[in-house]
Amino acid sequence: MIPTAVPASRLTRSSLEERIASFRGRRVLVVGDVILDRYLWGRATRVSPEAPVLVVDIEREELRLGGAANVAHNVRALGADPVLVGVVGEDQAAADLDRLLRARGVDPSGLVCDPSRRTTLKTRIIAHHQQVLRADEESREALGSGPEAALWERVEGALDQAGAALVSDYGKSVITPGLLDRLLPALERRGVPSAVDPKEEHFLRYRGVSVITPNAAETAQAWGRRLRTEAELIEAGFGLRERLLAGAVLITRGEEGMSLFTAEGHTHFPTHARKVYDVTGAGDTVVATIATALAARATLPEACVLANHAAGIVVAQLGTATAGAEELIASLEDLPVG
Repeated sequence: MIPTAVPASRLTRSSLEERIASFRGRRVLVVGDVILDRYLWGRATRVSPEAPVLVVDIEREELRLGGAANVAHNVRALGADPVLVGVVGEDQAAADLDRLLRARGVDPSGLVCDPSRRTTLKTRIIAHHQQVLRADEESREALGSGPEAALWERVEGALDQAGAALVSDYGKSVITPGLLDRLLPALERRGVPSAVDPKEEHFLRYRGVSVITPNAAETAQAWGRRLRTEAELIEAGFGLRERLLAGAVLITRGEEGMSLFTAEGHTHFPTHARKVYDVTGAGDTVVATIATALAARATLPEACVLANHAAGIVVAQLGTATAGAEELIASLEDLPVG
């Protein structure tokens, strides 16, 4: 379970540095939709004579981990041990994911291969540091009984040694109501804290989660109305926490930072981003930092302060990125030493 909260105003650089040091060796179960991100970098030199679109001369290609794979990479970058469970196809994208995960110290053996599915691949074309097109290749059909059973077998086998569990839901059919109905009660029985990066269609199935991390748009959709004022956002934060019977709701708000809603009240954390270059994958970093901190027995205010600093690091980079433990420590320079 999550330890008793310490007010964010009492957190110091020394105490948070000690907390980050305690991340090493903590085991975090990451369950969700793994994605391969493909970036094609080039220059837009002319308009096509075939249609009113830009022609981009591709100069280089880069493959990166996305979705739950990027979450696991973030957990590893913080010094913890991710146990990644998801589903891939039998294709080149799956082979590339396997290679990238191994290169970054993440064990891919928890991935279930389903030859009937495509591995989710997102291709982004970048011209002059601006994304001009994204093309997605994926399967969204429900998992068959065989892959679904294999998925749960891997999850169940990791539960007893997990310090925290993280659900990374990108709506690609790995996270289902049935899985959530088995996973969340199993975590509660074991006293394992859980963090969820949600998808709108499953929002009300995350009942009993320790902390859920929707962005402002996801919060509004789940609440069923636009959130035009601070008061409306606060109402939604507390209301969703009560509706989900959740330990906490953490609403990520881009340049406005993030807002935490617990039984003790509401805390706002202003952004620590010095510049915002690309928000791709920032939600992955936030939920990975939260889960890793909870695995290390951090309080929610500690976890949120660290997640806020980690997000500030990654949004200053183009594409999916991670915040390493050393970078995170360096970003705490504005806090009192303690």
